[in-house]
Amino acid sequence: MQIGSFDMARPVMLAPMEDVTDRSFRKLCKRFGADVVYTEFISAEALRRGVEKSLGKMRFDTDEEPAVIQIFGNAEEAMAEAAVIAAEAGPSWIDINFGCPAKKVAGKGAGAALLKEPEKMARITAAVVKAVSLPVTVKTRLGWDRDSLNILDIVPRLEDAGIAALAIHGRTRSEMYKGVADWEWITRVKEKATVPVIANGDIWSASDAAAMFAQTSADAIMIGRGAIGNPFIFRQARELLDTGKVSWQPDYHDRIAAAIEHLKMSIEYKGEKYGNLEMRRHYATYLKGLPRVSQIRNQIVREDQWERTVEILQSYEVACEGYEREGRLRDYAEFINDHSQRLILK
Repeated sequence: MQIGSFDMARPVMLAPMEDVTDRSFRKLCKRFGADVVYTEFISAEALRRGVEKSLGKMRFDTDEEPAVIQIFGNAEEAMAEAAVIAAEAGPSWIDINFGCPAKKVAGKGAGAALLKEPEKMARITAAVVKAVSLPVTVKTRLGWDRDSLNILDIVPRLEDAGIAALAIHGRTRSEMYKGVADWEWITRVKEKATVPVIANGDIWSASDAAAMFAQTSADAIMIGRGAIGNPFIFRQARELLDTGKVSWQPDYHDRIAAAIEHLKMSIEYKGEKYGNLEMRRHYATYLKGLPRVSQIRNQIVREDQWERTVEILQSYEVACEGYEREGRLRDYAEFINDHSQRLILK
């Protein structure tokens, strides 16, 4: 698949996720093998107003490249102006969010709401393409609901507007993240499109990644929720795609080490207060499936000192070693706030 100067067979990408794909998480996923990483989605209006928090979302380092900046909005002029601002940050390409189902985005006529206005979607896309010299891609869904699956009508409009690739999530806006992603419809999009197609939706394991490629014939895949607390999925997916097998499974040492590394980077980039607070949403997913994790989670989400959080996690690792010696590691396994398929411990 080629987008601008990026050219790679079957890349595995980190999907843009609000409050998740910040610089620390992107770096971690890149370290574990993500071929491309996306920023959180960024408001075009906020960029125009110079909102520091939004500008900060565009900061990335060379070890994150190729990195993509995603913007959203519902007005041609604002999106074009935001694209110019985003281009100055030096991303590999710019992505337009036409798929976010959240009320705070779609409820204001942006994101997935534009699936109800294909002509406006095409005009916004054309305005962004014209405004920048970088490649422009789009991420969207199948339609607003199951009664209006209009993606096959939208694809040629976006291609005529000049997109370099299309990422498609296999759900409608009304489905949000419920049910099962419709890979068959992604296949139909791939058959219709003349630009590269990036498939997204319900990739929870390396085997899912391989299956998505096999079923849809997509040019690339994009992993979202399946990467939360599990950046290891990129290494495993890459290994399976390249060698036909997965030889490595992360154990509790790997998971605790990743949580600590993520915390330290979060502190570095966001400061002690916010870096510590924002990490609290991640611990349950990093530690899911480990023994008696609810007790540890309850401690660390109340801890204000990040150094103390590191000490708690290191002590917990020692406790896990004890459970392992007793042969009770799986007996005490807990899955809290688990949004994905359960992980298998070694």
